[in-house]
Amino acid sequence: MRNLFFFFMFLIAFSVFAQQPAIQTTKKDSLSTIEEKKEHPLSSGYYPVGFFDIDLKTLIKYNNYEGFRLGIGGLTNDKLFEKYRFGGYVAYGFKDKAIKYSLGGGARMNKEKKTWVNLYYTDDIKEIGTFDFLTDARVYSVFEPRLVNITQFYKYRKYYANVTSELTPKILAEARIEHSNVENIEDYFFVNDNRLYSDYQLAEATVSFRISPKTNFFTNEDGTKEYFDGLPKISAQVTQGFKGVAGSDFNYTKIGLKFDYFIKRTDLSSTNILLEGLFATGDVPLTHLFHSYPNQPKKDEILQRFSVAGVQSFETMYFGEFFSDKLTTLQIKHSLRRFKLAEKWKPELVLITRHAWGDMGNTSRHVGIPFNTLEHFYNESGFEINKILFGFGLSAAYRYGYYNIPKFSDNISFKFTFYLKV
Repeated sequence: MRNLFFFFMFLIAFSVFAQQPAIQTTKKDSLSTIEEKKEHPLSSGYYPVGFFDIDLKTLIKYNNYEGFRLGIGGLTNDKLFEKYRFGGYVAYGFKDKAIKYSLGGGARMNKEKKTWVNLYYTDDIKEIGTFDFLTDARVYSVFEPRLVNITQFYKYRKYYANVTSELTPKILAEARIEHSNVENIEDYFFVNDNRLYSDYQLAEATVSFRISPKTNFFTNEDGTKEYFDGLPKISAQVTQGFKGVAGSDFNYTKIGLKFDYFIKRTDLSSTNILLEGLFATGDVPLTHLFHSYPNQPKKDEILQRFSVAGVQSFETMYFGEFFSDKLTTLQIKHSLRRFKLAEKWKPELVLITRHAWGDMGNTSRHVGIPFNTLEHFYNESGFEINKILFGFGLSAAYRYGYYNIPKFSDNISFKFTFYLKV
């Protein structure tokens, strides 16, 4: 019955047809706005210096494993080669005292459809239980909210080759093959065929699509430009692991579906609905299963847990608390019309509710890392007061239902938010 529910939730992501946003933008007005406005480096995440675009996300980070991480990276642009690009990054963690890097390049096969063939090598760390939709738009933020609180990572070295393209102006696609060597930082072992694996090799093939049926584009000499994003966006991805290919250890399949819709109304309020379903079957180690985007540090007191709130994370869920091989999450954010307290002081109240339901087929295969599963519904609700001062605000959330914790204060999240408009 539970598997039928997950399958049903997956179907919802494809079958829901959302209403037109109440506020419409004409093609003419949007087109002139885009053509006149030059993209700001803080919104794109890249700062051009001659023929090289510096990736601002590589400059400085902080997390519990690396401490402060300083680096530099980016991509060459058309000023060097029009049909080729080279890029990567190098970074150093002052706590783990280790260098991470990536290096590669690509060739453009079709300018109009933005078709690129790329080949990269990466040596870095990654959070346990992360699932990335390859075709998701690049999101840049001065702060990466969850990063500062993450406690569980693994090391990896991988080669990958991919093809990225816009099949149509409304459909983005990526196909990728990769081979990775995984080394666990945590004291973790995966049981498979009566053998304990701490380090392992994985060979994967992934196909990913993102459909934006309400998004419009125009084409100029630089390629296709998006000028009105009405949403919804539907993302779908399938990954297949192959045992025995280049020494890989496991066979498995992973599927992800995501429905992201934004409704903007004439009264200047808005609602964002995010529905996501993830499913894995086969021999999948915990490093490559799913968490529910937790963002609650493991500290005893509320003020000790005070940190930065995430954009799509469960603020009352503790890091490493839950893992799943089947997972459904629903997040709804309703933003009220901004309060005009002064000409340049307009804070915003956002009401938020988040819910998750998951399962784990065989928890005994995962040894060394204690965790819970989500057979019952996980619930949290709260609010954000954003843009109180210089883009900073406050958020609070409360955890209720089956996974409510006996100590009242342990169910509460209190953090600051940061939204920078450029």
